[in-house]
Amino acid sequence: MKITRVTPFLVGRSLLVRVYTDAGIVGTGEAGLWAHHRWVHEALRDLSDYYVGQDPTRIEHHYQVLSRHTHFTGAVISAALSAMDIALWDILARSLERPIHALLGGPVRERVRVFANVTGDTLEQRAESARKLVERGFTSLRTIPMFPGFERQDPTKTIKDAVAIVGAIREAVGDEVDLGLEIHRNLTPDEAIILAHELAPYRLLYYEDPIAPESLEALQYVARHVDIPIATGERCHTLQQFRSLVDSQTVAMIRPDLSLAGGYTQLRKIAGLAEAALVGVFPHLMGSPVNIAAFCQFAAATPGYRLMEANGVDAQPLNAVLAEPLTLQDGYILVPQGPGIGVEVREEQLARFPFEDRPIMGYFAADGSVAH
Repeated sequence: MKITRVTPFLVGRSLLVRVYTDAGIVGTGEAGLWAHHRWVHEALRDLSDYYVGQDPTRIEHHYQVLSRHTHFTGAVISAALSAMDIALWDILARSLERPIHALLGGPVRERVRVFANVTGDTLEQRAESARKLVERGFTSLRTIPMFPGFERQDPTKTIKDAVAIVGAIREAVGDEVDLGLEIHRNLTPDEAIILAHELAPYRLLYYEDPIAPESLEALQYVARHVDIPIATGERCHTLQQFRSLVDSQTVAMIRPDLSLAGGYTQLRKIAGLAEAALVGVFPHLMGSPVNIAAFCQFAAATPGYRLMEANGVDAQPLNAVLAEPLTLQDGYILVPQGPGIGVEVREEQLARFPFEDRPIMGYFAADGSVAH
């Protein structure tokens, strides 16, 4: 079996790649560098010169060749390699008429627990959003504990609002629903510590990306002073970065992205590092239902998996590109059991969704400086 063609597709706000073979088997993957899909699209076109004519089942070999070909690496190349890696695993599993999780050691779970995002511009809206999500069957919620425009507020006001938001959600849903916070790297180390102390009574499951990720030492400083489990790593895209994160004994959960950090080939290694250190795997997920299906295959075979985002799986317009949509049931996605990534892609539907570019915008503090 040989690869005959590699075609990337900019679809809606997603970037898919389809890999065709002379055996008639087509594999599909997705790239996860969501803010820079055009760059990754070009990288995939460049990489296709290498892949065409290759045996698609030599997956580890191809990853090693392309990730070590030059001295230069980065998130764009990693996202392109991740999309290709997913597509090659899809081809291999389809050739064996098995789902990918069967090739990763078999399923350790039949359904994948997901969380839903609580939204709203007022305390009342946050509380109502949380109640409705619990009524739909979600047992795990996440929220950004800030209101729009918080960047222009003084830190004391931001912290006061965050405590009020978390309190409103807890009052609305009680103490038996998991609640995590996505800080989006918007606090300084000292602000993150102060907020964590204020939130200690609210039984939070995790404190996600409390500060900017560039300094592991700063994250260690925060971790020494807070009692809420820290989750981070969505910007990491190499095995070595995740090894440093796990070895730092700073985090309770790591956030690798299958479509950014190397596909199945690398994420199974990253998950092994985490498992050995009793660190949970909490994947970062963006993209289409194709990506959700691919993530489900990984979660199904990963013992240390904890949670991932529902990502609107039951309401995505891009569900139209699947022959059958994924099933969301009581806060879980049922693991698709079809061959490969478990779903069939209707390529003829892709053109229905023109690419939606993401304009570059800044977020600014009250003094005009760029905020985190």
